[in-house]
Amino acid sequence: MSMRIDEISSILRQQLDQYEIEVDVDQVGTVIEVADGVAQVYGLRGVMAQELVQFSTGVYGMAFNLEQDTVGVVIMGPYSDIQSGDEVRSTGRIVEVPVGEAMLGRIVDSLGQPIDGEGPLDAESSRPTEVKAPGVIYREEVNTPVQTGWKAIDSMIPIGRGQRELIIGDRQTGKTSLVIDTIINQKDSDVICVYVAVGQKASTVASVVDALERYDAMDHTIVVSATASQPAPQLFIAPYAGCAIGEYFMYEHNRDVLLIYDDLTKHAWAYREMSLLMRRPPGREAYPGDIFYAHSRLLERAAKLSEEIMGGGSLTALPICETHGGDISAYIPTNLISITDGQIFLQSDLFYSGVRPAVDVGRSVSRVGSAAQVPAMKRVAGRLRLDLSQYRELQAFAQFGSDLDAATQARLARGERTTEVLKQGERDPVSVEDQAFSIYLAVNGELDDVQVADVPSFVDEFLRHIHTHHPDFVQRVRDSGELEDEDANELDDIIADFKEAQSGEGEADSDRRVS
Repeated sequence: MSMRIDEISSILRQQLDQYEIEVDVDQVGTVIEVADGVAQVYGLRGVMAQELVQFSTGVYGMAFNLEQDTVGVVIMGPYSDIQSGDEVRSTGRIVEVPVGEAMLGRIVDSLGQPIDGEGPLDAESSRPTEVKAPGVIYREEVNTPVQTGWKAIDSMIPIGRGQRELIIGDRQTGKTSLVIDTIINQKDSDVICVYVAVGQKASTVASVVDALERYDAMDHTIVVSATASQPAPQLFIAPYAGCAIGEYFMYEHNRDVLLIYDDLTKHAWAYREMSLLMRRPPGREAYPGDIFYAHSRLLERAAKLSEEIMGGGSLTALPICETHGGDISAYIPTNLISITDGQIFLQSDLFYSGVRPAVDVGRSVSRVGSAAQVPAMKRVAGRLRLDLSQYRELQAFAQFGSDLDAATQARLARGERTTEVLKQGERDPVSVEDQAFSIYLAVNGELDDVQVADVPSFVDEFLRHIHTHHPDFVQRVRDSGELEDEDANELDDIIADFKEAQSGEGEADSDRRVS
């Protein structure tokens, strides 16, 4: 059987058309120097900034410095077995973390790997740790509150969903306690919480997790842990990883997310360490020149997304910054204050004098203001901040003078009682309606005839009374969030009845003592 030449040529042409060359090209480099957790690698000419690379020992690193002939790689794990001449392969992937519903209730490291001993993660997908923040057109006005459960915060320095509110103060002034209580208070609010521990002691992270578990708050929380014993690159990448995990819920499920960075001072230290090891030029206080950008590109990712364009969802950031000697004019604190939408300043003098939370009203501010408050709180707390600021100033002035006029004495007396109302212990969040009732008592002079030492018990008894005898009124305020004139009049009548009952009980006790 013979074939014609034209048939043979057509078959060959068809085979050539269908032939595809598949070449698997790996970018491979060689370690030329390794020390102190960083490696200089020759080769990897096509590597991207912040791309994951893998050493022959199996440890991963991140391309940090892209130079003419070499690539500076920060090693994200043990580096004692890495030697000069070892092979390094690019992965083609920017540093990314697994994300998904399966992460809720888990403790992960800065690369999203579980470290809680509860088995592997069944992650739905992964997200790069660094993405561009949403533009102005995709954002919406911040007008929905994040209820912290702290009377002093929710009344005077309200936090809105999508806001960036800095928590700043010296060590041991209650910064972490404040954010942990805020997480606990989100149990019934459908808010996902991500707690990022940067440079904390492992025992501190363990105590945080223990508190969250005891108060049933781990079900809606993800903990990202990069403790002080870990390499600087893992501390540096942890906040970005936590943000990527939170963004999954915001973008994919239109959920509200609360992100806590504890704390960005240690994050700045880690970035400085990495930069100096990479021989980047040092700037002020030896920080690299782009330290401001490192924090701004992280915090700008907090947003309240437009309902119309993006379908809603929000990411609220509560970064923590540690000061030394109350100096908020230091380099990192001023950077963070200028990036965020306000700050809650916790003062050590107030803390040690028993005023907790130790909020310095004069230097704390929320640039969202009353837009992030329910109307009932807005009504009762309208002049609270000003009154308390004036009280603190008068209190300092009164130490140097003995003859005070009646008006000044009355203002000092009311300020003392207001301060007692705002005091609050750990793990004792207060519902927004109870906050409004308590503050209403203080600002309207209903506590002026109560001894300062008796104010906490008086307020507790009044709240118990109103919940027991007027549950419909409490439910109405809770559901509507309003305190209209008729409601205020009804509340005045409830207070009057309570005081009358209290005075009657007091007289009866007095008669019993006399008899």
